[in-house]
Amino acid sequence: MDFKSSDTIPGPRAEDHLPHTAQAAVKIVIVGGFGVGKTTMVGSVSEIRPLTTEETMTQAGIGVDDNYGSESKTATTVAMDFGRISITDQLVLYLFGTPGQERFWFLWNGLFEGALGAVVLVDTRRLEVSFDVMGRLEERGVPFVVAVNSFPDAPRYPVEDLRTALDLPEAIPIIECDVRRRASSRDVLMTLMRFLHSLALVGKLA
Repeated sequence: MDFKSSDTIPGPRAEDHLPHTAQAAVKIVIVGGFGVGKTTMVGSVSEIRPLTTEETMTQAGIGVDDNYGSESKTATTVAMDFGRISITDQLVLYLFGTPGQERFWFLWNGLFEGALGAVVLVDTRRLEVSFDVMGRLEERGVPFVVAVNSFPDAPRYPVEDLRTALDLPEAIPIIECDVRRRASSRDVLMTLMRFLHSLALVGKLA
């Protein structure tokens, strides 16, 4: 197609513009194993139309990807999810959801660059997947909170039992959530921001 000088290229939608009051932007990563709800969380809480890189799952993944508990999934993130939410008039969070399949974890390093903090989404049916995820964050020095996504058929445990099973220190917050609900996902992000604020205060006092 040939474009004429009078042709215009549509810009971003009005609702996608960054609020003029924004003074600070923070990069947050949403991490976790395959099928724990990362794409759903970014989509439910984002105030802009989220960017997703989902592709249809194929026979090639059989025997390679562990989809236990997510057998009905037909698509998976292959690069990242992206969304944005304004926590206050001045503070904006940029959300980056990571791919959950282990064969795509090599992409995580780039997504972790510049991240101030992270949310680790956990499925109680597959707690063992979380160890590698949290280990990678600890290696990079990225502070995180743990959010337990409430799947209908997943067992529920007291927070302290989960803390013991995940070998987490008392300082790291654990919160239950339903990532399908915007308010619940926002509560998780607010928990992370309060945690990061507490770490900053400790740093100033040290």
